[in-house]
Amino acid sequence: MDLETFAPGSGRLEPRAALRSDAPALDLDGLWRFRLSPVADVPDDFARPGFDDSAWDELPVPAHWPLHGHGAPAYTNVSYPFPVDPPHVPDENPTGDYRRAFDLPDGWRGGRLRFEGVDSFARVWLNGHELGFSTGSRLPVEFDAGPWLRPGRNVLAVRVHQWSAASYLEDQDMWWLPGIFRGVTLTTSAADVFVHAAHDGRLSFEAAEGLLSIPELGVRDLEPGVEITVEAEPWTAETPRLYEAVLTTPHETVRLRVGFRTVSVEDGVLLANGRPLLLKGVNRHEFHPDHGRAVPYETMREDVLLMKRHNVNAVRTSHYPPHPDFLDLCDELGLWVVDECDLETHGFGQVGWRRNPTDDPRWADALLDRMRRMVERDKNHPSVIMWSLGNEAGVGRNLAVMAAWTRERDPSRPLHYEGDWSCAHTDVYSRMYATHAEVEAIGRGEEDPLDDPALDARRRAMPFLQCEYAHAMGNGPGGLAEYQELFERFPRLAGGFVWEWIDHGLTHPRHEYAYGGDHGESVHDGNFVIDGLVFPDRTPSPGLLDLKKVFEPVRFAFGDGVVRVVNRHDFRDLAHLDFEAVVEDDGLEVARFPLAVPPSGGEVKLPALPPPPDGAGERWLTARATLTGDQPWAPAGHEIGWSQTRLPSPAVPAAAGAGGRPRTSGGRLRLGGGEFDPRTGRLLRLFGLDVEGPRLDLYRAPTDNDRYGGLGRRWRELGLHRLTHRVDGVRTGDGLAVETRVAPAATDLGMRVAWTWTAPSGDALELTVDVEPEGEWRDPIPRLGVHLALPGELTHVTWYGRGPGEAYPDTGMAARVGRWSATIDDLQTPYVYPQENGRRADVRWAELGGPAGTPGFRVAGEPAFGLTARRWSTAELEAARHRPDLVPGDRVHLHLDLAQQGIGTATCGPGALPRYDLHAAPATLRLRFTRA
Repeated sequence: MDLETFAPGSGRLEPRAALRSDAPALDLDGLWRFRLSPVADVPDDFARPGFDDSAWDELPVPAHWPLHGHGAPAYTNVSYPFPVDPPHVPDENPTGDYRRAFDLPDGWRGGRLRFEGVDSFARVWLNGHELGFSTGSRLPVEFDAGPWLRPGRNVLAVRVHQWSAASYLEDQDMWWLPGIFRGVTLTTSAADVFVHAAHDGRLSFEAAEGLLSIPELGVRDLEPGVEITVEAEPWTAETPRLYEAVLTTPHETVRLRVGFRTVSVEDGVLLANGRPLLLKGVNRHEFHPDHGRAVPYETMREDVLLMKRHNVNAVRTSHYPPHPDFLDLCDELGLWVVDECDLETHGFGQVGWRRNPTDDPRWADALLDRMRRMVERDKNHPSVIMWSLGNEAGVGRNLAVMAAWTRERDPSRPLHYEGDWSCAHTDVYSRMYATHAEVEAIGRGEEDPLDDPALDARRRAMPFLQCEYAHAMGNGPGGLAEYQELFERFPRLAGGFVWEWIDHGLTHPRHEYAYGGDHGESVHDGNFVIDGLVFPDRTPSPGLLDLKKVFEPVRFAFGDGVVRVVNRHDFRDLAHLDFEAVVEDDGLEVARFPLAVPPSGGEVKLPALPPPPDGAGERWLTARATLTGDQPWAPAGHEIGWSQTRLPSPAVPAAAGAGGRPRTSGGRLRLGGGEFDPRTGRLLRLFGLDVEGPRLDLYRAPTDNDRYGGLGRRWRELGLHRLTHRVDGVRTGDGLAVETRVAPAATDLGMRVAWTWTAPSGDALELTVDVEPEGEWRDPIPRLGVHLALPGELTHVTWYGRGPGEAYPDTGMAARVGRWSATIDDLQTPYVYPQENGRRADVRWAELGGPAGTPGFRVAGEPAFGLTARRWSTAELEAARHRPDLVPGDRVHLHLDLAQQGIGTATCGPGALPRYDLHAAPATLRLRFTRA
């Protein structure tokens, strides 16, 4: 059966560039007739023009049939959802039959049927004649339709099989979604062209026929193979200068946009236009929560705009070529692109890479076919600066076949492939999820040597990039700033691509967004597909906001009365930016003034500022860089970068620590604004609010990084989620002192906690919490703080500290010191898979309140604390698997943390850096409660 052939296709035309032509074309997208069969062995009589399809369903093209009620999606990361027995596939093979009738315009001559993308095996008939078949889901294919076209009505029939031998080459980390998911066109265009345009103005092109003109540059009727030099502005991602070009042939006129740029490697450094290039990138799968990989153009544009607005300058097209429109947008708006071949055989790693297609000569033609079709389609895009042979396909002889052809066809672009660390067939050294220490060693040229001295010397002369790092799954990623510091410090390090751009959550009627297993898959990888910097609806996550901060192309440094501005752009100066400074006392603005920064950057003297009033608290200066005028990707005023420094301010005298003595009334101890149980010393009411707690809190609902990295399991094995609390003593005097021991069952580890309550004045209430660990705590603990349960009538929080978003020890670079307000509901970060979230860091004070008449209070801390407030408990948060599982209760759970464990990126990669580990140690937290 052809489904199990090693051949990539039959009856296909030679691949060519994606071009805009004035040749007649028919758009065949729209509603097609559709029938789904559970097996592949179905009669092909449906291809006859007179076949009666009136009982069939209708299905839009482009689309995936599982997203339109035909079968169900399935997600795996590594595992094949069928036995690893190449080239064989299961008998249970969903097969979709498509029919489309169309009328041919009068006078039409010849033509090609072009399919931009079909997943995964397509057999095509026109008017009952079989044109051929094709594989390579994310790549275009053309068939010669001319001999079989008829005047008037024509019938196009396509049979799409979900599984074929080619499926072994497409084991990417994504949903399995079959169907005709990109556009279909009947076109009379046959032109092909390969334009070569270097940053120094050298221009030539390859074509079988035709003359090239670029009117703006005065180029008229340039012939193929003739090189000239023109005065052209170079193309870069920062300055994406394009020139409209026209190729005129006897049969059609083709338009394309030309960018003049050069990519090279010199002395182990990646260069663009002769200057070092630092890739601040993301990995991007094509995805839409309703349409899967059938991504609308508007959504592609939204992706590029979001990337640009968050200081991203590069994209790796993981793990296949994207829709050609996406590359047009990268050309137009400015993104460097690593274009990746539609090849991954990751599941063979689970069987020891036995019979891996990458090393089996029977697959050589199929792998080379995929590489050729990508290169030929995308060769004219200035944004494409590197070809990638594929992803996680092991090592083998077929990589050499792909690389040799590509180097001969296009020597102007370096080759990338991460799966072979010897770099035998590549021009850059690429890795995934290398630790900070290893990245630093590579930057220094001190990595572990290869066994082959020649290969080792060759690799040491290569630039290094992380094609995947900082796995952005759930809460995180941590460690971004430390990676970026290394990339900027060592010239050999060319940067990298964060994994990944978007959460692949499919819209679901019950779960809101589905991940692996939610459609009944027997083999799946759970929520590992929910690992993006934006949520499925493309709302930026805190991780993307942090990435914007880390990728800032402008840096500020503060000295005595000056601010130094450093230009971190690779190719442009700062003339397109405005600079200003804002001064705030306790988060309230007291001054704002422009900063006269030269285009090259430099030091700017700050004006004299009026002294803050006595008792004003903290004074902070924030310097900002914003767009002077509108850019194609953002409006004037869009913030590019910022930084803060604390300015000198008068010391605020500390409040007196002594105060009133507890008094007994109505069976309770009363101290300041609090009421306590005289037997246990437990706080019962605070300023008229019913209160449960405070209690020592050592646990958090595990993040994805906690769960996949193993810490979450060890925390539960230790029992930190089910602590016992024992009161060892209650004393009254100048306040209230309570001694407790907090410990998990079945272990001799514990925490001695001394709670000291005082009332310094009026109804103010101060609490000192002294914690002393007992026993040998080997692992980091998730949190150290206190928890209170408050009435649900409290609805909002105002705080002074870092905000407006969440921050953890190794995240939250986007959070700045200020005065912020939010509802308790808005404090939550809606991760698709619920987990610890919403912590506001370095909080000096916070006020909790409700509707008019609801009692409220202020809590201030020394040192500054982490604040989390939510309408469900930690246990309820941990038990939830989807957003709708979290149902607000009648209590507000307030967490005031002295510290939390770092986040890291252990879902895929290293855990938190040692400096962000939270180890059990003696600690003190001081809190002051006052009526709001």
